[in-house]
Amino acid sequence: MSGNTFGVLFRLTTYGESHGPALGGVVDGCPPGVALSEAVIQRELDRRRPGSGGLTGTARKEPDAVRLLSGVFEGATTGTPIGFVIENTDQRSRDYEAAKNLLRPGHADGTYLSKYGRRDYRGGGRASARETAARVAGGAVAGAMLAPLGVEVLAYTVEFGGIACAVKDVAAAADRPFCAADPDVVPVWEARAREAMASGDSLGGVVEIAATGVPAGLGEPVFDKLDARLAYALMGVGAVKGVEIGAGFAAARLTGSTNNDPIVNPPESNNAGGILGGVSSGQPVIARAAVKPIPSIAVPQRTTDTSGNPAQIVVGGRHDRSAIPRVVPVLKAMVLLTLADMVLLQRRIRP
Repeated sequence: MSGNTFGVLFRLTTYGESHGPALGGVVDGCPPGVALSEAVIQRELDRRRPGSGGLTGTARKEPDAVRLLSGVFEGATTGTPIGFVIENTDQRSRDYEAAKNLLRPGHADGTYLSKYGRRDYRGGGRASARETAARVAGGAVAGAMLAPLGVEVLAYTVEFGGIACAVKDVAAAADRPFCAADPDVVPVWEARAREAMASGDSLGGVVEIAATGVPAGLGEPVFDKLDARLAYALMGVGAVKGVEIGAGFAAARLTGSTNNDPIVNPPESNNAGGILGGVSSGQPVIARAAVKPIPSIAVPQRTTDTSGNPAQIVVGGRHDRSAIPRVVPVLKAMVLLTLADMVLLQRRIRP
């Protein structure tokens, strides 16, 4: 196992580094006849690309223009592998020269050295969040496959910098600052972001992902439960440190009589998050991901160099002040990829 491929039947393999010439991927297993174009993929990439994060975004500017290399003919998939490439055009590797022998707290510098015996210090190489562009592209392909089935996935921010908000208007969240689920919280979050920026620090948050139109029966008991696969998918995003399904951790503080969802029509609650026994119930599938603060900060931090000597570091260069909102389409993509794979797995049982 290389760890660079996600999925069983609907598979995405990604390649590339933050400061290499390009990154991209191959989607294998997508059925033929799915309407797909570069424009469909580009719409999702534009929400994640560097420079699109507003107050919290990096100064790095990348067009993230996707180019399809294979698997699509006359506007539809052919059933063969779908290859795509996204070129890097605004790298500034010199920003990392001064600290190339220092281990950055919160980053994978030390762990990559332990694993491989060497590392790409230019932005973290394969561990960089830049890699997630390929996931968003792959998720767009999955979304195109799922759309005719009536499956829709929305992702939106429900907490930023320790300040939670209500879930009021998720349909417009993608076009709102921070991808906020409530328009009224935006000024409050903007003030919180400016406060962190002024001190050179960074912020985290919580993103909720809701999938509607998910048919009942998706999920493979017992080790490939739908909720287990979703947790695996979301935890595979570098900034994510926790995942909840439905009521999540709050369920631990409920009684059975309040946590159980009555089986009535229309449904009265969804504490299960649309999944029972690891299999989708037909209700909306709800997941939340806890996103840690960006570790590249302009605050002095204690560390060691690659020889083990004590040192201090202030991380320079161009970095996001928060993974939010740019991580939101990434998390959406991982849910889309999971659902596409689960749909194909279910077709083996009930075509």
